[in-house]
Amino acid sequence: MTTLAAAEQGFLEALWHYLTHWNLLPTAPWIFALLLIFVVCFIIVNFIAVYAGVNTLLERKIAAHMQARVGPFQVGPHGSLQWLADALKLMVKEDVIPKDTDAFLFRLAPYVVFGGSFAAWVALPFSVDWSPAVMNVGILYILAVSSAVVIGILMAGWSSGSKWALFGAMRSAAQIVSYEVPVGITLLGMLLIYGTLDMQAISRAQETGGCYGFAPDWHGGIFSWGIFRHPPFTIFAFLIYYTAGLAETNRTPFDIPEAESELVAGYHTEYSGMRFSFFFLAEYANMFVVAAIATTFFLGGWLPPFGHLVGRTFLVSPFIEGLFWFMAKSFALVIFMMWLRWTLPRYRVDQLMDLCWKRLTPLAFLTLFAIGVGEYSRWAGLWLGIASGLGVLALVVREIFATPPEPLESVHLPTLKASDAHPPGTTA
Repeated sequence: MTTLAAAEQGFLEALWHYLTHWNLLPTAPWIFALLLIFVVCFIIVNFIAVYAGVNTLLERKIAAHMQARVGPFQVGPHGSLQWLADALKLMVKEDVIPKDTDAFLFRLAPYVVFGGSFAAWVALPFSVDWSPAVMNVGILYILAVSSAVVIGILMAGWSSGSKWALFGAMRSAAQIVSYEVPVGITLLGMLLIYGTLDMQAISRAQETGGCYGFAPDWHGGIFSWGIFRHPPFTIFAFLIYYTAGLAETNRTPFDIPEAESELVAGYHTEYSGMRFSFFFLAEYANMFVVAAIATTFFLGGWLPPFGHLVGRTFLVSPFIEGLFWFMAKSFALVIFMMWLRWTLPRYRVDQLMDLCWKRLTPLAFLTLFAIGVGEYSRWAGLWLGIASGLGVLALVVREIFATPPEPLESVHLPTLKASDAHPPGTTA
């Protein structure tokens, strides 16, 4: 082997070593660090692009089959290549910039929106001990960088020079900022359980443990996940987080910033071509981030659901199996978002804000208080959970066996005659 070939092999082996031992990246030579960061960012960006394209096809197919249609059917088998045709169309479509826009901000806004979504991906715990960025404040970083999306949306609406775009941007800003409150409160309650901001440590903490802190060394599989740590309050926290996450991603029934019946298309009304596609990529990227956070905090992250049935957590490869379980859980939550789009009608603005401030936020504070009580005293948390569960059961039974309201009495209006409509002395 020549000296050049040996050096090349050694370089590739070192590159693979740091790629598979990502936590050692801060100690790597700067050339390896920069190259690996570029490779990982390139992979994530292209994965988001393919994932968003396939999801557009999947969403159209779900909508079609729910409405007894077939959806896209012409490009590829069963329309499976329609997303590639759409991507090609967007790439060659004319980029139109209206004359009354603030050109610089108009051009910059799509990249700010996508950048905020992309930056959140790098802290997600995709598999065992592997995240694109290793940090001990992962969830705090994600919540911080994802707020940049609001700035980009406001830039897009204000710079477009259109009242419809501005109305949509203001709606979106008010909606996202409002629903960050219940999201933050529910995640704060879960952090009382885990005691760390590290996304990898949060996933690992759900490998063992039981309800209300009992049997801390028990490998309970699905029953050790965060959603069952303090039932029913952690279940409520999951539902509150998921509902608020739908609103933060502008998904139905909370898609009033893009209400086509009122605002044409909302804050991206004036965009076309690739600039429009960046808003689309950001929306689907945000959907995955919301689902990934729910998976990490409530559904065990990259852990399998069966615990130690075979004497160990993973069967063969922790990295591959962890990646599979994380992606499967996250994509299941994303598909459920698509299902809801074709199931629920759109909220009005007042209904949306009422749900946030009068329903979800008080319930989020209640879950925070109850989880805190349970973490302070497991027995107090157990009795509080039993009492709350019985209360919820009583409400359900009451609704099931409630007497239906009496129908309204029909009102009989007097029958008008033609002579009543045109009294004598008048003309028709």
